[in-house]
Amino acid sequence: MELFYSDGKRQKETPSGKNDPSFLEKSSSGYKISFSSVLKPENGMIGGRNRLPEMGKVGRSKDFPQSNAPWYKRILDPGSEIVLQWNWVFIVSCLVALFIDPFYFYLPAVGGDITSSCVKTDTSLRIVVTCFRTIADIFYLLHMIIKFRTGYVAPNSTTRVFGRGELVMDPKKIAQRYLRSDFFIDLIATLPLPQIVIWFIIPETRSPRTDHNNNTLALIVLLQYIPRLYLIFPLSSQIIKATGVVTKTAWAGAAYNLLLFMLASHVVGAAWYLLSIDRYTSCWKKNCRKEFAPVRCSLYYLDCDTFGHKDRTMWANGTDVFKNCDPRNDIDFQYGIFESAVTKNVVSTGFLEKYFYCLWWGLQQLSSYGQNLSTSTFIGETLFAILIAILGLVLFAHLIGNMQTYLQSLTVRLEEWRLKRRDTEEWMRHRQLPEDLKHRVRRFVQYKWLATRGVNEEAVLRGLPADLRRDIQCHLCLDLVRRVPFFSQMDDQLLDAICERLVSSLSTEGTYLVREGDPVTEMLFIIRGRLESSTTNGGRTGFFNSIVLRPGDFCGEELLAWALLPKSTMNLPSSTRMVRALVEVEAFALRAEDLKFVANQFRRLHSKKLQHTFRFYSHHWRT
Repeated sequence: MELFYSDGKRQKETPSGKNDPSFLEKSSSGYKISFSSVLKPENGMIGGRNRLPEMGKVGRSKDFPQSNAPWYKRILDPGSEIVLQWNWVFIVSCLVALFIDPFYFYLPAVGGDITSSCVKTDTSLRIVVTCFRTIADIFYLLHMIIKFRTGYVAPNSTTRVFGRGELVMDPKKIAQRYLRSDFFIDLIATLPLPQIVIWFIIPETRSPRTDHNNNTLALIVLLQYIPRLYLIFPLSSQIIKATGVVTKTAWAGAAYNLLLFMLASHVVGAAWYLLSIDRYTSCWKKNCRKEFAPVRCSLYYLDCDTFGHKDRTMWANGTDVFKNCDPRNDIDFQYGIFESAVTKNVVSTGFLEKYFYCLWWGLQQLSSYGQNLSTSTFIGETLFAILIAILGLVLFAHLIGNMQTYLQSLTVRLEEWRLKRRDTEEWMRHRQLPEDLKHRVRRFVQYKWLATRGVNEEAVLRGLPADLRRDIQCHLCLDLVRRVPFFSQMDDQLLDAICERLVSSLSTEGTYLVREGDPVTEMLFIIRGRLESSTTNGGRTGFFNSIVLRPGDFCGEELLAWALLPKSTMNLPSSTRMVRALVEVEAFALRAEDLKFVANQFRRLHSKKLQHTFRFYSHHWRT
């Protein structure tokens, strides 16, 4: 296999993925990279500061490298970054389109006054909604074109790579598969049906004999809402499959689910408004057909286009149609759940007033499952109320469930810490620990929570690749390690190896890190806090020496002398000092086996100059 580097050079690699059999070496602390066989730049130096340029990333490409084909003929990888970004853009455009479509239901309105009303169409709203709807349709059209140019993974192919099928990039096969699967659903969702209905069908069908039942045509637009709503679910599944989540943060997930619930309220409120207009005009038509004197009523008079005609004015001066349809009077016609739209003049008020009232009505009914609805015996009204109850129950349960899941994820670490703290308290109470020990345990648990927020850093790092783990450790530790005067004398190669093996260590006030005579298991390099290091020189009478270690100092230096011995035994050296934390201390620890490994791999530690520097800064050698 050939590896391609960023500078254009190639290098042959063995089938096992290594240039040298000693590439991977296993020690007691895990798998370590042999520095003698990798990370060796052209100048011969080794180390994280003098590494080779970063190799080209192996994995998914943004598109297939068809260098001879123009950009519009290239086939995209379904898992590439550009397809993922387009899915994000398209799902946003879908939500915007779903939000725009119900505005068509607000086009019909009631004009005139109480004594002489008529039905009109809001021309300004029709133009604005049509423009936004056309822009949204362009995104649906682009999505269809992209799906014709996006490859797919054949599930039943004979060539399998890590359980995945073969990636098909043949344009003909892609087109055939798309035409057999989702093409017609996408086509129905893309067609500009509302524009056709509003601008062509309704004007052509309106005539002096029309009974103003054109709202039924607007309800046909709702049928296109179903495929458009359906497209969101497979799109969300693709995003989850590629990234693991739809939203990256818990708050964004909660807001996304709340937005879907508000969108449903918007649709229900708009449908309620349109049905209210239809119910109101149904009363007009019912009374109009019965009125013959003083002037015979014509359905043509109910259109605002005839508002200035003489015959319409004569009819309006003597008609009782509007009086018999006013729910504030004693009438026989039952409006049911649409009565408030007439009594509160929602059907005739300005757009913003009617929109927010309808949105509130839809939100109220969905969140209460339609329990406060008082319906009439009209079948259409009853079915609409049943739909609201079922839809509200499903959507509200979905909203509460998802909101609870997302919001609980914000405090999951805190809840785990509370449970762990409660278990610790119960254990200390069961073991009847004295109060001073309980106090020390509580302080340590609290300090560890403040320092790590409940995250197991070692577990996170263990799950990452070795090279990435090394870079993260250097980013976290290198600047802090350089503060230690002893480490400032070392080269980058040795510092990389040490940073890779450092682990975080936390100690509370009064904690004894090591006692005199105990085996030394690790070297500590202080980052924050102060330590007291004292010795009695093996219990010699009248001898006592005590010093304070501050940030930049270190202790446990007996380990380094032990690690530098050519034939050191497995027995760890004994501590010549007692180390106690004066305040809360944060430090990096270098364990005995890791220090031994570094000393064996890097002979630089055996240099006389470095050992003299070590003894100069070592409080153990000073005393």
